[in-house]
Amino acid sequence: MKIYITRIIPNKGIALLKERGFEVVMNPEDRVLSREELIVALKADRYNAVLCLLTDKIDAEIMDAAGPQCKIFANYAVGFDNIDLAAAKAHNVLVSNTPGVLSNAVAEHTFALMFAVARRVAESDRFIRKGSFEGWAPMMLLGNEIMGKTLGIIGLGAIGSRVGHSAAKGFDMKVIYHDMKRSEMFEQDCGGSFRENVDDIFKEADFVSMHVPLLPTTQHMVNDARLRMMKKTAYLINTARGPVVDEAALVKVLQEGTIAGAGLDVFEHEPQFAPGLTDLANVVLTPHTASATIETRDAMSELAAKNIVEALEGRTPPTLVVMK
Repeated sequence: MKIYITRIIPNKGIALLKERGFEVVMNPEDRVLSREELIVALKADRYNAVLCLLTDKIDAEIMDAAGPQCKIFANYAVGFDNIDLAAAKAHNVLVSNTPGVLSNAVAEHTFALMFAVARRVAESDRFIRKGSFEGWAPMMLLGNEIMGKTLGIIGLGAIGSRVGHSAAKGFDMKVIYHDMKRSEMFEQDCGGSFRENVDDIFKEADFVSMHVPLLPTTQHMVNDARLRMMKKTAYLINTARGPVVDEAALVKVLQEGTIAGAGLDVFEHEPQFAPGLTDLANVVLTPHTASATIETRDAMSELAAKNIVEALEGRTPPTLVVMK
């Protein structure tokens, strides 16, 4: 059986596929294939599985190009908003993702952004590099502490709950959260407080951290009105999906000083940014690298490969999103 991989990924998963006797063909260029290029690549042979990335838009036309012998699209990501799930069901093709294995890495990166923006780490680095540092000064680059502050978590999945646990246990933060349902287990573990109305998170928190999937109900969940509910001293952190935040509205409130700052790992129209975003000193930006650790990317590669192996050997893949 043959597997097509749309972009270079860590070798761990590739080695697993080869060990099981599968022939692996991979896009040799470390870049996103255009839609036309992906269609040509999939039509070039009869692939039994496709290992795709979140940057690949997989719809009915792409599934048609893969052919009826293709049993699974294994997404190398926890999110799957890049795949048309209705089309997958219509084509009788499985879809899987890679949840769980990146929770710790994304949670760590959430704190990295929190510290970087609140303690003005990126600003300080630029300050030194341009030769402005002339010695210690009592009012130079004052930031805000995280200890004891209120963290508002929106989306209490594996990543959100991990962030909440670390915040409460490691930094003595008061944790409030909003989710579709209340978690008594989380509250017992972290002393977290549930907020049924998401607006209350924006009003109360010193740091608002987004951990929701991209759905029609979550697109622009962070809009102009909710940003203006936040404290002037508060920060927005987003390691979820870019379109969860109305980026143009965020730029406006940051320019006005309505909130203190933001830390963003994802963007509404990647790799483009809303005009003015990159000019702001009170924003820390990272290029969608929250899961970019050697350990996590290896684990994602391995899990995507395991999903393919199980599907092609007639068993149920461990992390299915769409079943036949």
